[in-house]
Amino acid sequence: MSEGADQRRPPVLSASIVVFHPDLDLLRSTLRALAAAIRQARETGALSTASVLLVDNGSQDEAVVDALLQDSLNDAAPVDTITLRGHGNVGYGRGHDLAIERSAADYHLVLNPDVVMAPSALAEGLDYLERRPDIGLLTPHVVNDRGGREFLCKRYPSVGVLALRGFAPAWLRRPFRRRLERYEMRDLPEHEIAEGVPIATGCFMLARRSALQAVGSFSPDYFLYFEDFDLSLRLHRVADIAYVPAVRITHSGGNAARKGWSHRRMFLRSALTFFRQHGWKLW
Repeated sequence: MSEGADQRRPPVLSASIVVFHPDLDLLRSTLRALAAAIRQARETGALSTASVLLVDNGSQDEAVVDALLQDSLNDAAPVDTITLRGHGNVGYGRGHDLAIERSAADYHLVLNPDVVMAPSALAEGLDYLERRPDIGLLTPHVVNDRGGREFLCKRYPSVGVLALRGFAPAWLRRPFRRRLERYEMRDLPEHEIAEGVPIATGCFMLARRSALQAVGSFSPDYFLYFEDFDLSLRLHRVADIAYVPAVRITHSGGNAARKGWSHRRMFLRSALTFFRQHGWKLW
């Protein structure tokens, strides 16, 4: 850490995970990895205290979810654990906002229930944000559960690129490979920090809470999909977004087109809202 950071108390972190009928095995892996990352961040002096808020938009067995939260985070104790429920299925962004509104931490982590972070992820991320007060949010290096790299940094989307990427078969995407790769910012060096990232995907967002508050956090206009795109663009009014490859995660989800027609309809509805609010780009 820098000399200035050493003279301050280590920061406080809150983290929120929104679930809706969660896969309990995936959630257990997410929580255990979060516990290990909290423990290592505390041991290295990058973190003082942490709280984890599980926002339950709907579970079949609430008692099992509560026990899983407590048992998985025992190794990171002391950690405050809070379950928020009774509000119904309010959507992804609004669910995280319920947690952010209750937080008084320096930093807030938006985390999917299908993400497993490396033990060093929080220590690396918090250290970077402490040294860079101009950065409001960072996005990590990501691989999928098969070991292939995912690209969470995005340029502003077009209707054509989203249609190709989300719904077109591989043979139809092939002639547009360069355009799709540019949208996914595959030109960024994999192992170098990059600042000025236009859009960060929401499965893992480590953010300065003051920056989230300054822009009103997630918008209620998005139930699911594109709430992270919208937040990223609004966040640029007050702070920068950075890709920090030392922060590493494994992500098991994604791809709305494979989740059935209800997810496709939500994706299309949110895409329409996004373009109406931020401007149309056809190609």
